[in-house]
Amino acid sequence: MKPQLIIFAVLIAGFIAYNFFFQSQDGRTNTVINIVFASVLFGYIALMAYSLLKKMKK
Repeated sequence: MKPQLIIFAVLIAGFIAYNFFFQSQDGRTNTVINIVFASVLFGYIALMAYSLLKKMKK
């Protein structure tokens, strides 16, 4: 479980770094990138939850 949390922390740090330092000048492009990044984060949370539930079932 620890490697999954490290990957999640890196994704969160990347999301924060993008929003603070590397934002796109175009508003629409910035919104699309934020939505895709947030979708990847929530998808990864779902994957971690599924993995945890699978381990708990055993």
